[in-house]
Amino acid sequence: MSIRRLPSHLVNRIAAGEVVERPASALKELVENAIDAGATRVAVVLAAGGVERIEVADDGCGMTPEEIALALERHATSKLPDDAIEAVRTLGFRGEALPSIASVARLTIESRPRGAEGWARTVDNGAVERDGPAALPPGTRVVVEGLFARVPARRKFLRSPRSEYASCLDVVKRLAMARPDIAFAVEHDGRRVMGVVAAEGRPARVAALTDRALADNSVAVDLAREGHVLGGVAGLPTFHRGVADHQYLFVNGRPVRDRLLIGAIRGAYAEMMPRDRHAVVALFLDVPASEVDVNVHPAKTEVRFRDPALVRGMIVSGLRRALDAAGHRVAHSAPADIGALWRPEPVAAFAAPPSGLGATSSAAAALGGTLLREHRTTFLTPPPQARAEASWAPPPERDDFPLGAARGQVNKTYIVAEAQDGLVLVDQHAAHERLVLERMRAALAGGRVASQALLIPEVVELDEPACDRLEARAAELADFGLELERFGARAMLVRATPALLGSGDPSALVTDLADELAAYDEALSLRERLDAVAGTMACHGSVRAGRSLSLAEMNALLREMEATPHSGQCNHGRPTWVKLDFPDIEKLFARR
Repeated sequence: MSIRRLPSHLVNRIAAGEVVERPASALKELVENAIDAGATRVAVVLAAGGVERIEVADDGCGMTPEEIALALERHATSKLPDDAIEAVRTLGFRGEALPSIASVARLTIESRPRGAEGWARTVDNGAVERDGPAALPPGTRVVVEGLFARVPARRKFLRSPRSEYASCLDVVKRLAMARPDIAFAVEHDGRRVMGVVAAEGRPARVAALTDRALADNSVAVDLAREGHVLGGVAGLPTFHRGVADHQYLFVNGRPVRDRLLIGAIRGAYAEMMPRDRHAVVALFLDVPASEVDVNVHPAKTEVRFRDPALVRGMIVSGLRRALDAAGHRVAHSAPADIGALWRPEPVAAFAAPPSGLGATSSAAAALGGTLLREHRTTFLTPPPQARAEASWAPPPERDDFPLGAARGQVNKTYIVAEAQDGLVLVDQHAAHERLVLERMRAALAGGRVASQALLIPEVVELDEPACDRLEARAAELADFGLELERFGARAMLVRATPALLGSGDPSALVTDLADELAAYDEALSLRERLDAVAGTMACHGSVRAGRSLSLAEMNALLREMEATPHSGQCNHGRPTWVKLDFPDIEKLFARR
């Protein structure tokens, strides 16, 4: 087959396939053009998810008739003043967006520079249809109608209008998040669906476009290193989502979806949230233009860093440092529907007091019976399990501590504390698990975890591959305070365990560690898997549910939680404590 030149209309459609995959792709290019034009307000109007109509209006610098005609030619751009493509600072610069869109849709550009007359040009699937004066305020308005209407092979692969609308809205949200100095508005099928004003700070803009609760359940990220600056907000580990769609990443103000950055976020939150949950973050990375290539993807959604290790380390360090500063904070106090969980129990009719009660009780029952009710219990409603102990010294004041003062223990599992502003419930096992993990981290930072020799070494029987894995990592496990020796083909001898764990079950600990090692990449050291290994050990050394604690032990646990980073969630990402505010308690008793 001989080589031939492709006709111009086919070249334009091929280019359109690279730039315009769906309505959201076209919308992204148009909004980026508005931002690059210096707009302070950007208004977007969509119909049928952008399939039928996309309109973007801005108050930017505008274009003259000659500039409009040039903008519709391929590879014509105002965003590269010279040939230094590596130093580009605008969002778009390839010069293919407008002609590509015009080749697969009906495109109308209306623009007016300040102090000049307005002009309009309409191009219908590559053919100029209209070119003449137009009346509009200073700025530019671009209308795209019937996207892929004459390219049925492309149009049939579009998703439903609802799905296309969701993608369009996500595009505008990400661009609006990057530029809090610009006001954005979105209207879909005649209904206003988004509106943010200018002059908002980054945290306020992020919260307005994601979840209002993020403002109260996040920490600020701020780190600078070797000319790279990282900022933004990071949700607390317990403020997570089921999908990663709530992770917003920006490089030099450009929204990106980069695997390196996503992997760094996952690493920073490792062992602080469940494996199937995802953090809510908005990170803004500013790097010198020479240190990043933004032209590795036609839609510029991916970037390539000159020093990826530095960038990854910055994100992990910046997030960890910010989350460490959060201390014992947890993302929520009590479920929003907590009231539905508290229901008055059915009671029997008023009954005469038992014979053992004195005259005072009898009189109370006779006057109204409000003091005595017989609670009807069956085998389906076990008696309440709780304990409290007498305190010979006055109990600590609730005002002195963020997590309050312990008042008792429920079901030998939950500590009940009274704080200044509410009732605090603490899961003693989950909380202590986190405390042990952080102690182990601190000990490892000092070199090695102290070990405690067993009076009689314990033999743990395993299969041969598991013993092989443990034997290969014995020296590293010794740094964690666990001393093992091979004891035949199918057994390991435990000579010492980490002193931090106290008197636990060495057999269960070694068995779980063998399972953990089976899932690891052999190329990784245990210190690189610090959180997973230490987390497994901490779980075996923490206070178990079902153990009675004294008030002194409960308060000691609360005080250590207040001084320990990440104590708001256990090693598996579950919250360690919740708070029921006093106004919520009053609602339960109809006092509000």
